[in-house]
Amino acid sequence: MQELDWSDLRIVLGLARFGTLAEAARRLRIDPTTVARRITKAEAALGVRLFDRVEGVWRPTGAGASAAAAAERMEGEAGGLAEALAGADTRVAGTVRLTAVPLLVDRVLIPALPALLARHSGLILELIAEPRSLSLTRREADLALRLARPTGEQATLARRIGRLAYAAYAPAGVDAAGLPWIGYDDSMADLPPARRTSELAARDGVPLAGLRVNDGGGLLQAIRAGIGRGVLPRPVGDRAGGLVRLDDPDAALERELWLLVHPELRGLARIRAVVEWLEGVMRAAAPRAG
Repeated sequence: MQELDWSDLRIVLGLARFGTLAEAARRLRIDPTTVARRITKAEAALGVRLFDRVEGVWRPTGAGASAAAAAERMEGEAGGLAEALAGADTRVAGTVRLTAVPLLVDRVLIPALPALLARHSGLILELIAEPRSLSLTRREADLALRLARPTGEQATLARRIGRLAYAAYAPAGVDAAGLPWIGYDDSMADLPPARRTSELAARDGVPLAGLRVNDGGGLLQAIRAGIGRGVLPRPVGDRAGGLVRLDDPDAALERELWLLVHPELRGLARIRAVVEWLEGVMRAAAPRAG
């Protein structure tokens, strides 16, 4: 059995993550032929089959899954070492990748960003507006702001940094009582705002509007357009022009705000600076009484 080339495990991990030779090659910045050759080489070195090809998709075998997990651990340790060494300088400088849902990025974080950038001229903040949960362990982001208690990322540190209050909104200058409620599509049906909207429509005995959205930004624009009423975060709805908050206690709800960070990054000056800024932004966004 030939000796294993540790760099081949990076190829194994890439193919396990992305499923096809073409996509793995694109992400790894090599050609598909090289991916296939390196997989064959790793299988020969380990003496086991690492992948089964099913309908064009490369699925890890049990051995392949174990090899990919080992490669992911190595990747994390190497990345952590690089970050730790880069963080030897305590000056707040460098790039931080923060992910959150698009509505919070667009309507809450970006308006508050000038103060952070003015305070730390060497900092670059990459705001990733993404509804799905990006992986911190895979280094898809450095920090994540989530709207629910996180699950499935044991390798990250998580703490609740606040609560996000929601209320009902309607277009300004329109009789809200005559408007239907705007619902979410099936992919979002289990989210608290979607469930609350369905409850409100049932309470009022009216069908949902003839529009379904899968994003809070789309909901905001639909309300502005006069299509109907909707449930939005108060830090968004209270500041958005063209809307009026309705006095409807049945529409009120809260969601927890959780901040995730990889434990190997938490001591870096740039990470601490962004965390402190983010906590301040969310505290300021908490609605006052009334």
